[in-house]
Amino acid sequence: MTKLKAAGKPLLKSCMMALGAAFAASSGAAGLPELGSDTTPWTADVYYENHTAFRGKDATGKTVGLSKFRNTVQVEADKGLSDGWKFHGVLRGSWDGVYRMNKGQFGEDAGGPIMLQSTTPGGYIYTPHGAGPVTKDVVDGLGLTGNVFTNGYPDSPNDGLRVLGDRVHSIGGGVAFGVPVRPCDTDGRGCVDLGGYGDKNLSELEFSEFNDRLDFIREAYVRKNVPLADGKSMFLKIGKQQVVWGRTDLFRVLDVINPVDFSRNNIYDELQDIRIPMWIAQAEYRMGPSESMQDRNLQVVWNFDKFRPNILGQCGSPNVILDAGCFFRGMKTLWDYGGTVANFANVGPDTLLATNFGPGQIGLANVHLPEWSLENTQLGVKYEGVTMGGLAFSLNALHYRSQLPSLHGGKRATNAFINEYRDAWPYLISFDMYFPRVNLLGGSVDFESEALGAAIRMEGAMTWGEEFANTNRPELYSRNRVFRGVVGIDRPTFIPFINPHRTTLISGQLFWQHIFDHELEDGPLGKVGIPDFKDNFIATLLIKGFMMNDRVSPQLIIARDFRARSHTIAPAVEWSMSDDLKVTFGANFKGGKGANTFDDCRACNPWAPFTSGPDIPGDPMQAYSRGLSGFEPLGRFRAGPIGSAVNEDEIFVSLRYKF
Repeated sequence: MTKLKAAGKPLLKSCMMALGAAFAASSGAAGLPELGSDTTPWTADVYYENHTAFRGKDATGKTVGLSKFRNTVQVEADKGLSDGWKFHGVLRGSWDGVYRMNKGQFGEDAGGPIMLQSTTPGGYIYTPHGAGPVTKDVVDGLGLTGNVFTNGYPDSPNDGLRVLGDRVHSIGGGVAFGVPVRPCDTDGRGCVDLGGYGDKNLSELEFSEFNDRLDFIREAYVRKNVPLADGKSMFLKIGKQQVVWGRTDLFRVLDVINPVDFSRNNIYDELQDIRIPMWIAQAEYRMGPSESMQDRNLQVVWNFDKFRPNILGQCGSPNVILDAGCFFRGMKTLWDYGGTVANFANVGPDTLLATNFGPGQIGLANVHLPEWSLENTQLGVKYEGVTMGGLAFSLNALHYRSQLPSLHGGKRATNAFINEYRDAWPYLISFDMYFPRVNLLGGSVDFESEALGAAIRMEGAMTWGEEFANTNRPELYSRNRVFRGVVGIDRPTFIPFINPHRTTLISGQLFWQHIFDHELEDGPLGKVGIPDFKDNFIATLLIKGFMMNDRVSPQLIIARDFRARSHTIAPAVEWSMSDDLKVTFGANFKGGKGANTFDDCRACNPWAPFTSGPDIPGDPMQAYSRGLSGFEPLGRFRAGPIGSAVNEDEIFVSLRYKF
């Protein structure tokens, strides 16, 4: 251990210098106190962590293998400054070797040639990408000249691809197409900046914090408490930081000021490790007690950083929540290069043929990331208090940008054959990506129940402005109000077989999401409308024990998505081998229904005669969704983050050492 501590000294010195430089660059111009202006010494801790995970079989029946080999160094430092200011900084850098150690799954050798499905009365037939049965020559032979189809893709070869969703589900007669899965310096198809991901090369995937947003600076802020009259005070905190409003685990209700990086470990890492810190100024007026209150605070939060969405994971990396990053990359590839789409053209009873679309017809055309402006900054206000009876509560308001993208359909295609009729066809499956403005009002309540011997916490939030996919609308999305709420109960309980002398923590949560003005109607071939459930419920249960003088801590986490009919079970054991070294062994097993089907809008578009055949009713030149469904692309919203990951069972070991 002496050698390890000695090796950490030059690293610590380098990290201190980096923290000082980062703070000086960010705060010097604002007139904040300078580092080194006080004689208070630095205090710092340095941590090293290795997280290694192995994944079992996916939906293809093949074992994935190594899914994480992440090595992280983190430095946490504090220093007193002049005039009562204090500085706190955290640097974190990680390298994930999985992209080199398992490059056939996640690196430069990932993917390969693919076959795409057509449905016939005799069963499924498969043809390579670029060789679908419906081509330009075939359609020209029918007298439909100037059509949107093509005979092949010389600029988009059948290599380095996977079939969209193949890790999650079978195709089953639904829509599918090829998705590039190699890092963007190896294969640039479909690479576009989606807000911090989507266009990363190999080294950027390996060293995820080292980017132009300086994510290796986890925290760098100054804080000060300014005394006021009558025992009141003003607390100031300025810099790169996390602002935590909520108290929930796994899923967020009020805790939406900072976006989240789901690419680190889906929803299964602690939120404090996956929140993306932002440059924020907050002021808290601490009013103290009153005749009816034990304590009162009023907090104003101004997120003046450039907008960032949640990081959902780049296609080709191990953690792509909802498989959304693969859908985006595949759709961008379709727009830029064209592509073969499985089971698209309806040419007869029970016959759906793979179709070669040309570029600029369907897919993801543009991504509209908000630029920095004063108008695009985000503002929040929270009032919190504690009553004389011990009831802690908060009232919260926030104006922000949605951290999840919205796809607006019906965008103008580039082919004159389509646009000779109108500037933008309704229901056309060509999209632009936006991040709409959202307003949130909510609150929380915490109290102790002596009868139950438990702490009870509740949160609720109503939002205005969120957007959802909606195949019942010509633009293929709608704007809806949403209510989210959670009730949590935390109870320390004696469980003798775990520890007869120490309580075991039992914590349960029930989440509820309700979408107002929800649309779901019966089309000729199935349901059309919003794929997200009108009401959805997710329950979580944590059981955490303490043994051997708290050196060993077994725990079990269970989460159940009731509408998706899917669950995850995550057992783990933490072993503190010394005050400086902790080892964790664990697993994450998923189960349940998994992938869901929903209207895929194949029959939305008036590309006669292929989108309204003999077994699809309605005027072939009238655009509307008939409800023909498949797993892609909207079934992912019904499966949710748990159901879309049922084929991602993992076992892992992590080691954390404090120098």
